[in-house]
Order: sequence, then structure tokens, then C-alpha cells
Amino acid sequence: MDFTLSEDRRMLSDTLRRYLTDKYDIESRNKAAYAAPFHAPAKYTELAELGVIGAFIAEDQGGFGGAGFDITTVFEELGRALCAEPLLGTLLAVRLLAALGKDDLVEELVAGSKRAAVAVFEPEAGERLSDIATRFADGKLNGRKSVVYGAPGADFLLVAAQADGIIGLYLTDSAETIDYAMIDGGGAGEVLLDDTPAECLAEDAGDVIASALDAGRLALCAEAVGAMDVLLATTIDYMKQRQQFGRPIAVFQALQHRIIDVAIEVEQCRSITTLAASRLDDPAHCAKYVAMAKNLIGRTAIKCAEEAIQLHGGIGMTWEYPGAHYAKRLTMIDHQLGDAAIQLQKVMAAA
Repeated sequence: MDFTLSEDRRMLSDTLRRYLTDKYDIESRNKAAYAAPFHAPAKYTELAELGVIGAFIAEDQGGFGGAGFDITTVFEELGRALCAEPLLGTLLAVRLLAALGKDDLVEELVAGSKRAAVAVFEPEAGERLSDIATRFADGKLNGRKSVVYGAPGADFLLVAAQADGIIGLYLTDSAETIDYAMIDGGGAGEVLLDDTPAECLAEDAGDVIASALDAGRLALCAEAVGAMDVLLATTIDYMKQRQQFGRPIAVFQALQHRIIDVAIEVEQCRSITTLAASRLDDPAHCAKYVAMAKNLIGRTAIKCAEEAIQLHGGIGMTWEYPGAHYAKRLTMIDHQLGDAAIQLQKVMAAA
């Protein structure tokens, strides 16, 4: 199989990289990421106008992409720029709505005129959809959703809930949310559902939700690869400049071995993310390969962050230094949509 980026994907990557380089510097990013609504709405709209959201779904669904490599192309560039815009939530929402044939809502999301977040996980539930306790009955939702990515400022929520033991998908624009910034920037929210009116989009949506979550995990893997690329390059550049005993620390063999080990593992992450992307449209094997990628990414991203901080020394932990923010983001990616341990359990179950 040829894993070379197509001309369209290369153009999308180049366009997105130029935009983020020119308009999304680290100072602007940090200013937006930690103050409500925990992103820059104007920048989100501009990204939509560039066609970023359209890349998440196929042409017959209202987009122009939809394949695994379209998702990884976008999110690798977002990771390189440490972009805090709520595009993970948008990815989940637009794929769910497209799969259910909700063309009018898909059109609004792709255009950036409206924004949605997806509420699946709960404080006392595990990763299995069968653990969901939120209920839908008589047109109303009752329950609580935790760490809903992109909830601050969303026009509506897509909520996974059960009715008579079957997991369905429901739309509401009147849920109560408690919004906050995540430790690595960007917004999330706790969603409180107390007789909240909702519209049923699909009474049995378990498979559709699982598929969208796998697309989200793949996106996180690609984001991590982009962020690790930048952090690795930043660390190597610092090692060439930092002087110790009259020489750059990059000349010391022990430190060379450490940074080379990280570089090798980052390339392994790139390869397994590419493999997972190639299997995204293969229902029989998608979940297994995505879990394999997320497991390796979770472990390697944390190692990359730790090694970068240690090789930088004290400056590597300061707010003013970009590397510290990359390290935080890489650490937290492991925890989003299921950490390395949970993904390992999935791989073992599929063996």
C-alpha cells in the first residue's frame, strides 16, 4: 500500500501549516486556551473556512475527505501548532451526524456556523458504552456527563444515553454545563441532565458511537505525532546551544543516546498511526489497530515529554517556554478517550 500523501492532502497540510504558523503563535494560543471560552472563536471559524472540518467526512456526506489519512493530515498539523481549538469534539460530532444522515446539521458544522460537542463518558462509568447510566425517557434526559471536550460555547450537545438498555444518541441544546479549562489548555465541561428536553437521533447508536470514538482516538494519535515532532526538534536545538564544561551538551554521548531513543520511538508512533489510519474504514479490524496505536502513543508521548523536560533542565518547566506546554499536552493525550492501559485491554481482547 502506498502511504504517500495525495496531492489534495499535501495541499491541505501545507495550507493548514502556513495558517497556523502565521496566525496561531504560542502566545496567542496560551492566551485563548486558558480563558473562557477556552479557544479563539474567530480562529475556529477561519479553520472551518479553510476546509478543515470538511476533511473529516466523505464527499457524499457533505465533506471532501473522511478517510483515516484525511483525519491524520489535519490533526498532525494541529498537534505541531499545539492548537487548542475544539476540533476533536467537532470531529466526533460531524462523523456521528453524517453517519446518521443528518445533512442539515452536518452542513452547519462543516461551515463553522454552529458547533457541537459529544457527551459520552460519565464520572462513574468505564470505557464500555454498556456502562452508560444516563437515561432517556419521555423526551427527556437524566444523568451526568464528564469531561465533554468542546462543551464551552457549543450550540448543542449529542448525548449518548440508554433507553431500555439500548444505547442511543440524543440531541439537546438546553443542558446545564459547568465549563472549565483543562490543565493543558482548551475547554471541557461537566454536563448536568435533569429532565432535560432532547430529540432522539437514533434509538440504537452503539456501533456508530464506537466508530466515531475510534476516529477521535486516531486523531489524538496524529496530534501526538505532530507535537512530538516539534518537541523533539526543540530539545535537539536546545542541546546544541546549552553549554556545559565549555561544550554544547549535544556532544555528550549519554545524552545523544537518550534523544536518539526518543526519536526512534516517535518514528514507531508515526508508523503505527499510519497503519491505524489505513484501517479506519475496516470495521472488522479498525478498533484493534486504533487501540494498538493509542497504547503506543500514550506511553511514548509521556516518555517524550519527560525526556524533553529532563534534557532542558529547569527551563523546560516554565510557563514562558513553549516546550513546557507541549509536554503537558502530550501527557494529557494519553488520558483522552481511554489511556494506554485501557487500550492494551482492548488489544488483548481482540487477539
